[in-house]
Amino acid sequence: MTTLGCTKNLVDSEVMLGKLSDYELTDSPDSADLLIINSCGFIQSAKEETVQTVFELDESRKDGSKLLLSGCFSERYKNDIIESLPEVDIFTGVGDYHRVDEIVESGKNRFSDKAFLIESEDRVITGSASHSYIKIGEGCNQRCSFCSIPLFKGNLQSRDLENVEKEVKALIDGGYYDFSFISQDSSSYLREKGQKDGLIELIDRVENIDGVESARVLYLYPSTTSLDYIQRVADSKKFHNYFDIPIQHISDKMLKVMRRGAGKEKTLELLRAMRELPNSFVRTSFIIGHPEESESDFNEIVEFIREFRFDMINIFAYSDEEDTHSFDLESKVPDEVINDRVSILEEIIEEQRVENLQKYIGREIIAVIDGESSEHEFLLSAKAIEWTPEIDGEIYINDKEIEQIEFSKPYRVKITDLVGDKLIGTILNRYKF
Repeated sequence: MTTLGCTKNLVDSEVMLGKLSDYELTDSPDSADLLIINSCGFIQSAKEETVQTVFELDESRKDGSKLLLSGCFSERYKNDIIESLPEVDIFTGVGDYHRVDEIVESGKNRFSDKAFLIESEDRVITGSASHSYIKIGEGCNQRCSFCSIPLFKGNLQSRDLENVEKEVKALIDGGYYDFSFISQDSSSYLREKGQKDGLIELIDRVENIDGVESARVLYLYPSTTSLDYIQRVADSKKFHNYFDIPIQHISDKMLKVMRRGAGKEKTLELLRAMRELPNSFVRTSFIIGHPEESESDFNEIVEFIREFRFDMINIFAYSDEEDTHSFDLESKVPDEVINDRVSILEEIIEEQRVENLQKYIGREIIAVIDGESSEHEFLLSAKAIEWTPEIDGEIYINDKEIEQIEFSKPYRVKITDLVGDKLIGTILNRYKF
């Protein structure tokens, strides 16, 4: 199983693994009877990665095996790729992850009219024995100028709170205690059902589940995030003051061009409210080089990043996607200008990232020990309890003051050094929630 793209795809892949329990997982494509690529089709680089992965797996697989392509790329280009990618044996899109066993058995392509939203399907959680992503919605009601996702995933579908609660409880029974709640537009959760601030209801429900010790919500939109929600997070004993809010730009002109639904004033109001909370962690993303972005608009981003100092920033070069509003705009920014702007920001972001990490040196934090580090056999890999796994960073443990260490458990860790972009720490003792 190869999962490309976002963590929402990861959940869908885990549903497929749950339906394919008769199969044994392997890390060797050349020994697999079945190879699945859960694809991403959001931007050009993701599409290129999908096609390249198809070619690589087809070249390495054994005779008689089946190669299945599912996910966003497959859904978005379903009318074209069946003929153009003969390497793939079976195609399916974003609506039938829970039927993958039937699709493999039949050997026939299948595309549904509606994107799949997990309800009570069993998953095979991958990558962690303590943390799990919980999908709370599918699709999106936003109509950002640059985004194609609503075109092939449709409008927002929110998952019932009862289903969310049931899944969380089942995972707790399996030893999980750390949860990230995700969807394409998490801050619009339950809006299509007439509830304006559904995330507050989600927090209220999750707070009452015994066994949840650590939680966060990912993918907030400025247009649908409220100050009440920020305050509810602040009051929570289980949700960290962690805010993942991709703002994409800070120029009022560009926010309108990008159809973001919230201007600079509201965006700043939200960000400042988040930053004022104790121990807050604020991450965001920017799209650079969107049509009509002037030098002045770009400089506004530069000045803002220098002033606000996010904890984590992702930068994306604008990708001109067909069937989007931006695709038809005439004032395109030349690729060389986009690349120069991206390079300028990456240098600033890396400098700030190191400065942010340096502030941890000498502090005692709560960290989850994930296992042995891939860097060296004598190092352990850990993450700060509030961080999202594999997104916000990694801590190397090179010393300990206790004998026995259990992986996937929380410990008090003293940060002693920073090497490159990796914090170095010493385990002090076991932490009890």
